[in-house]
Amino acid sequence: MRASARLKRYVSTGAALAALLVAGGATAGQNAIKIGVMIDGSGFAQDTGGIGAVTAAEMAAADYGGKALGRPIQIISADMQNKPDVASSIARQWFDQDQVDTITDLPVSSVGLAVQQIAKEKHKVLLISAAATTELTGAQCSPYSIQWADDTAALANGTARAVVANGGKKWFFITADFAFGQAMETAASNVIKAAGGEVVGGVKHPLGTTDFSSYLLKAQASGANVIGLTNVGLDSIATIRQAGEFGITQSGQQLAGFIVFISDIHTLGLKTAQGTYVTTGFYWDDSDQTRAFAKRFFEKRQRMPTKEQANTYAAVLHYLKALDASHSDDAEKVAAEMKAMPTDYFGRKGSIRADGRVLYDLALYQVKKPEEAKYPWDYYKKIRDIPAAEAFRPLADGGCPFVK
Repeated sequence: MRASARLKRYVSTGAALAALLVAGGATAGQNAIKIGVMIDGSGFAQDTGGIGAVTAAEMAAADYGGKALGRPIQIISADMQNKPDVASSIARQWFDQDQVDTITDLPVSSVGLAVQQIAKEKHKVLLISAAATTELTGAQCSPYSIQWADDTAALANGTARAVVANGGKKWFFITADFAFGQAMETAASNVIKAAGGEVVGGVKHPLGTTDFSSYLLKAQASGANVIGLTNVGLDSIATIRQAGEFGITQSGQQLAGFIVFISDIHTLGLKTAQGTYVTTGFYWDDSDQTRAFAKRFFEKRQRMPTKEQANTYAAVLHYLKALDASHSDDAEKVAAEMKAMPTDYFGRKGSIRADGRVLYDLALYQVKKPEEAKYPWDYYKKIRDIPAAEAFRPLADGGCPFVK
């Protein structure tokens, strides 16, 4: 099936935009500010982003008023099947034929890197709200890309450093064998060793693995007191569930998830997931602002937003503000304006560095025991705040070639 046949279009629901599209018909669509949400529609990351990321982008467009630069905002989406070649084909069609102005979400690091290269060639802004590899702001950076996702360096600093300080000195990794998993394990291992811990072993598994028994048996036999999960989505869910069946946490070994989502915990339930460490920049129950956004999102999707979906909302809203502030849709001008403007991350101020890295504070949480939860989706208790300066890799260490 050709990429064009897979495209699904969604239009923001704001009343002003709806009226414009009805009145303007095809002309309105041709002149619209077009935002493409490139999602995993049916794979391991479908719950962490998926159609919920499209909803988040729609919410941002509606909240902004449905127009930017005096033009209607149109949200389109496509399932890139977690394949860089499929994602690249969609991106080229969007940029070359469909006049898409920017792409967001991009839940797989290899996909993010592939689409970033195309966006750089085409001089298009990229809003990366899911892919986590630091290469996106490192050696393969683009002057037009903004990375909103918690990256591998920040997740490693948040989880590994705190767990080692709490006595988790010996680690074994269960790692997804793709760009994110490998980068995450490397970053975490460096932090663990620097903090005085050691890595005693690890295994790698392909995406979409359903049986983790052999990997968990190796982890049990390794002598590690912490099992680091450097996988994501359905793979993380399966690992944590089967670890519970093996009685791993009951026997004294601790699970540390480097990229665990609230949707994962909801699927697992607190009885299975309790005690797991989670580092994240967004938790729906953290503040009045996050709760207000989450309540509106819940009304649309009947589930609380993940950090990926929250990142998509924040990224799209900031992009729309930059369009009007720069009075242009030129990628160079818009990217420069996005970096000059302070970010508003659900009431918390942040900034965007020259390499495109969005800086905001994170926090380390631990999944609650069932008896600790007081209401639905009450899943996390905060262990410590992680300032942005501590979490994210220093600009000078990234190797971004256009940063002086």
